[in-house]
Amino acid sequence: MNEPLLKLSGINKYFPGVHALKDVRFEVRKGEVHALLGENGAGKSTMIKIISGVHKPETGSISLDGQRVNFNNPRDAQNIGIATIYQELGLYPELSVAENIFMGHAPMKNWGLFKTVDWDRMQRRAEELLGELNIYNLDVQANVGTLNVGNRQRVEIAKALSLDAQILIMDEPTAALTESDVEQLFSIVRLLRERGVSIIYISHRLNEVFELADRVTVLRDGEYIGTQDVKDTSESDLISMMVGRTIDNLFPKQESEIGDVVLEVRNLNHPPLTNNISFKVHAGEIVGLAGLVGSGRSETAQVIFGVLPAESGEIYINNQPVHIQHPSEAVKHGIGYVPEDRGHQGLVKEMTIRENTSMAVLDAVSSNTFINQAKERILADQSIEQLSIRATGAEQVVNKLSGGNQQKVVVSKWLASNPQILIMDEPTRGVDVGAKSEIHRLMSQLVAEQGLAILMISSELPEILGMSDRILVMREGRLVGEFTRAEANQENIATAMMSEVINKRKEAGG
Repeated sequence: MNEPLLKLSGINKYFPGVHALKDVRFEVRKGEVHALLGENGAGKSTMIKIISGVHKPETGSISLDGQRVNFNNPRDAQNIGIATIYQELGLYPELSVAENIFMGHAPMKNWGLFKTVDWDRMQRRAEELLGELNIYNLDVQANVGTLNVGNRQRVEIAKALSLDAQILIMDEPTAALTESDVEQLFSIVRLLRERGVSIIYISHRLNEVFELADRVTVLRDGEYIGTQDVKDTSESDLISMMVGRTIDNLFPKQESEIGDVVLEVRNLNHPPLTNNISFKVHAGEIVGLAGLVGSGRSETAQVIFGVLPAESGEIYINNQPVHIQHPSEAVKHGIGYVPEDRGHQGLVKEMTIRENTSMAVLDAVSSNTFINQAKERILADQSIEQLSIRATGAEQVVNKLSGGNQQKVVVSKWLASNPQILIMDEPTRGVDVGAKSEIHRLMSQLVAEQGLAILMISSELPEILGMSDRILVMREGRLVGEFTRAEANQENIATAMMSEVINKRKEAGG
């Protein structure tokens, strides 16, 4: 267990204008879960692409079981037992579960002078592989495109087992999973570890590191910072290693003056996940909207913003009734919306910061149907400075930015519209702890100094508790609880999210 199965030494990797990895070292032992941490842009993705054969390092060595290896492509890495499950799953939606598991190495049988796929054997073996993961409710003949994210991820893991993987790399595996899918993933990870599979586990969620990992390695700015046994470290130690400083307050909530009601919804309906929703949001207030995945949080936000127009109910802005059937109408009424999926809904990633920042205010930067790029550039430069976006400049393409900086660009787009109400759906999902603190600080400043009203949706209870002035809880498309900042804690929020006990107590006056 103490001898490394995989060892990287002195790894250097360059891209145009960037020294991505600087003499990095890393090792993983047989049958361990080794977490890899670092801020966005720290070099984690580059390193796992070197391990998986996507990139070749300029200098350095890689050894497996004490033997030096060289990868010219991902197939070379797969052939010696290294499999990678990326955050964007690489499956074929129109093919079956079994076909995806055995893509490129399907079992064959002789058919006269020819060979053909042995479909029966492939399906049997796919069922066996899923059974080895204690997965018995997944139809191997079902098209992958019909599966939820959790089941698609299980197909990826079974695919890795079909390749006899001895090292499995998992890149942000829980980013898009429900709570129950996360629990099942953790069970599979522990099962694989018991069978001697080595797992390199990348996550921004420190609680997962402490729950699953044996050791943890931290990278910062492309450099190796250190490796620790998880049992001998703490969350604050890891944060300091990642960001190079101590983050004293991850939730820098400023006291703000609560003003008049700026947003009120009454009996809002868009079944099945928005049913008779009524609440108010004041100027200078952050209202947290909590609930399990599928509770209707995002759908309610989309109804308010006009993505899913309400079937009935009323929306009031500054005590005046408004009719919102389209996002453009919401924008005119001073509502901004930072969506949950920034990559597909919040940004055009192939465009520049300049182009993305101006998207919600094209009328203001246009003359006679022509966009004034100089005005766009001024707006983008102001956003880069205000939000501390780490970029080469306004002309940098957004998909070259880290996740945290991409999220800041989404926020900057809506701040450019001077909203009075900002809906933020999972504002810090998939960003590192440093960027998370910066986004929280920005939210607090906008509320305290500009009187902005924020409706914040989050799956992270510490974020809900740390940033909210008031907390609303949804379950099965309905509001089931409301708490002030003073009375809210993890226990009563979680109880409201999952059962009716707390509501019955309130009705009884207890």
